[in-house]
Amino acid sequence: MDLGTDEVVPEPHPGWFSVYKQLMKLNVIILLQITAICAILVHDLVVDLNRTWLDTGLTIAVTVVGGTLSAGGSNAINMWYDADIDPLMRRTKNRPVPQGHISARGALIFGSTIAIIGSSLFFIVSWKAAFWSFFSVLFYVLIYSMWLKRRTPQNIVIGGIAGSTPPLIGWAAAAGDSILESMNPMALGSPIPWLFFALIFFWTPPHFWALALYRSGEYAKAEVPMMNEVRGPEHTVFLCKVYSVFLFMLGSVPCFWPNSGLPLLWAFIAGGLTLWYAKSVWDIDPLEDLDENGRMPKAAKSFFRSLYYLGWMHLALVLVCVPPSSWLGPLGPL
Repeated sequence: MDLGTDEVVPEPHPGWFSVYKQLMKLNVIILLQITAICAILVHDLVVDLNRTWLDTGLTIAVTVVGGTLSAGGSNAINMWYDADIDPLMRRTKNRPVPQGHISARGALIFGSTIAIIGSSLFFIVSWKAAFWSFFSVLFYVLIYSMWLKRRTPQNIVIGGIAGSTPPLIGWAAAAGDSILESMNPMALGSPIPWLFFALIFFWTPPHFWALALYRSGEYAKAEVPMMNEVRGPEHTVFLCKVYSVFLFMLGSVPCFWPNSGLPLLWAFIAGGLTLWYAKSVWDIDPLEDLDENGRMPKAAKSFFRSLYYLGWMHLALVLVCVPPSSWLGPLGPL
């Protein structure tokens, strides 16, 4: 129950299925899985490996199950580590551990178990997919949660590497044996998955800082050095604008990198979507009147728009890869 205060008000135990679902933060994982699925679809549309739709479907199934378990496990482990600060913030005070629905140790055991199982599932399709899944779990837990989060305002920037890996995992899962000629896990046979990676990486700071602005003051109470608490809201909004420019430049990659394999049409679609999202960033006013809960309404609008933006950017690339490149004419790959 949220009474508009920072106090933890105990609720009845909702049942173990609900507790485990909350530990995994499935609502957050959905967007990550969309990016991985889109990477699989783009791979099978642009790379000629004679894969059938059954192959694609099986790869998606393994990726969704494995990715959900590994990412969900990471989130559960994070709740174990953050058990001391989650009760201090309204955004996190109703999580299972602060509510007493499961012990912190129980969250750790559950998270570690499903993270290992989920990442191991990727060995079915590709060891490189498994590598990036394990990398994501370890980076999120050890580098972001345990090292960066409470030490530097750049926590979400560097930590965003972990959240940017689903397209790499999905692409590697779809490529399978075709990329085994190199033992380098970064060699995925195409720059496209790395462009997906960069898109999420540059998207993460303005997405998360908008949330931090919206929830202004909560991270300071928990002594987490988010950018807006350390450098102020004006500087944070400025950085959000800088990253929006990076996103626009990334969308224009097909215009100046012919070998990227991306259709030129995507540059125009990506540019339009980025301008639509960037407007919400430019609209954030650090001096605007706060709502009754002490939050910035325009920052909240930008945060929620960013979710739609990331999903549409990935779906748009899938759609422009559906027709044969010859049909696109000058709007196809350069």
